[in-house]
Amino acid sequence: MTTRLLTLIALTATLAACTSMPERNSDLDRARGRFNVAQRDAQVETLAPEELKQASTTLDQAQNAWDKGQPKATVDHLSYMTAQRVIIAQETASSRASQAITAGAAAERDKLRLAQRTAEADLARQQLAASEQSNARKTAELAQADATAKQNQARVDYSDARAQALELALKDLNAKKTERGFVITLGDVLFDSGQDRLLPEGAGYMVRLAEAFKRNTSLKASIEGYTDSVGTSTANAELSDRRAKTVMAALMSQGVLADQLNMRGMGENYPAASNDTAAGRQMNRRVEIVFTPNSDVILAR
Repeated sequence: MTTRLLTLIALTATLAACTSMPERNSDLDRARGRFNVAQRDAQVETLAPEELKQASTTLDQAQNAWDKGQPKATVDHLSYMTAQRVIIAQETASSRASQAITAGAAAERDKLRLAQRTAEADLARQQLAASEQSNARKTAELAQADATAKQNQARVDYSDARAQALELALKDLNAKKTERGFVITLGDVLFDSGQDRLLPEGAGYMVRLAEAFKRNTSLKASIEGYTDSVGTSTANAELSDRRAKTVMAALMSQGVLADQLNMRGMGENYPAASNDTAAGRQMNRRVEIVFTPNSDVILAR
């Protein structure tokens, strides 16, 4: 009875351990397998110890990245580097073995079958040269792959920081994220009633808005003017067009590039609220600055 109980406890512990094992990384497992094969090869261990050590170091880095839960792409990249360094170690050992054969053949050249030994030595030298060229090429490719990975990571880090800074700048300007992208709404309080000239507080806001464009020259926006339904459609279309032009001119006067902006007057179309109330009509008398969705990384999220 006691033996059965102990056996059951052991099986339960084993099953619990199995179910708690983390997901494995196949690239890392393959790299470790290749390294173990090379490590057990006496020729590799004797003739290419430095190259084998480099493969071991990279394998440790891959395992450490996996243990720390770093991105799979990082673990895969380090596993790939480990496998390539193992290949370099194996081919280096083979090359140096061939070189030893060449040296031995040279020593025996005058004693046994001179012509045959010379041919073998020449072939070994050719193989050595080809192997060294291959190793050099693979080492260069490995270095390039590593450099590319670091450059890509640096670009991602820079893009993320730039995107965060731009998003904060737009939110500071009361931009709202909508299905159309980030939108800044300028109410009619920035203009005299029925006029297209910016009031002083509107001109001050233009300075702040222009700074966002100048700090991010890839940022593009469409300036859209709207009115309420009071008056004729023609008059409303003209007023909305003039107000959009005024905002565009104010931004350009602060140094915003012309190719960052475009404008159009929408008149009384697309009201933001009902025109049946004074409050609704006031909401409809507006200028919207719509940032083009693909103009910057922040707007592509």
